[in-house]
Amino acid sequence: MIARAPIQFLMPDDSALETLFLPFATGAIDLPIDGRALFLRARAGAPDATPARDQLCCVQTFKPFADALLRAGFRMAGTADQEFPLVLLLPPRQREEARALFAQAIQNTKVGGTVVASMSNTEGARSGEADLKQLAGNIQMLSKNKCRAFWATVTDAAKQSPIIEQWAQLDAPRPIGDGRFLSRPGLFAWDRIDRASHLLAGHLPRNLTGRAADLGAGYGYLSAELLARNPGISALDVYEAEARALQVVQLNLEKSARDIDIRYHWHDVTTGLLDRYDVIVSNPPFHQGRADRSDLGRAFIIAAAQALKPGGRFWLVANRHLPYEATLAEQFDSVHAIATQDGFKVIEAVKAPR
Repeated sequence: MIARAPIQFLMPDDSALETLFLPFATGAIDLPIDGRALFLRARAGAPDATPARDQLCCVQTFKPFADALLRAGFRMAGTADQEFPLVLLLPPRQREEARALFAQAIQNTKVGGTVVASMSNTEGARSGEADLKQLAGNIQMLSKNKCRAFWATVTDAAKQSPIIEQWAQLDAPRPIGDGRFLSRPGLFAWDRIDRASHLLAGHLPRNLTGRAADLGAGYGYLSAELLARNPGISALDVYEAEARALQVVQLNLEKSARDIDIRYHWHDVTTGLLDRYDVIVSNPPFHQGRADRSDLGRAFIIAAAQALKPGGRFWLVANRHLPYEATLAEQFDSVHAIATQDGFKVIEAVKAPR
């Protein structure tokens, strides 16, 4: 792998994270006596002393955020399998995914302990506050930075509520469409086949051979289509930065793919790839929150170019307005526009053979 500095995914002004600690700064919430706390969907940048860094157990399924936490010296856990006197969380915008996370937070909080969440007003803060109130039955709130911090004391009745189990199941993989694929709320285009990926799949040739990679695989649609259309593909590496997606793509490929070597990588593609390939396909991410991020797609293009063998082929789909052509021309020996349709473009880029 050719290592590079990762793309910066964290916003310089993380208002929801800052607001999460407002109740502690104002004295509205006291830290637990033993100081221990769980932080679900943690992000780097939390104040060192609120709570103490070495007492904070962080869970984060998005690899760039997890890597940033490790670089900052936070303690990471793959899952939370114990109860804490204090649970912090930064819920996502997608409501079913957020409800599952609220249920997990209640399950991971001791009776008498506190759950504290923070959300931007534009990312569903009012709904999140209502959902936590529905689970816990009591709620307090402070607002700042166009965000809300809201918290509840967890009772035994809250932990025994049947809604807890119902909402926890909202994160379970479920069939979508005609049942060919499993997916879960919060993944990109989680409840459908994305139009851009469908367009790319329809233009993939049927003569691709060798070791392949799918960059930013989501729940695995492109990977499955690539293998179904190209019996000459002998091995596949699946790259996905979101661990919740990687779990689902593995289920989908185990169910539908033929018997070849498939490797699954929880990996930030912008830092470079882990092997060399004959074929790479990708529908790169181009946004963070509500902001367009063409730098992410350009980083995917560079990673693909550096990882392809001589003569290797890169198949890309993107929104038509995204300015990728200059980067493609710099990184590849030939670039061909294959299709333009419904606001998307399909491009094949080829590395020159030796």
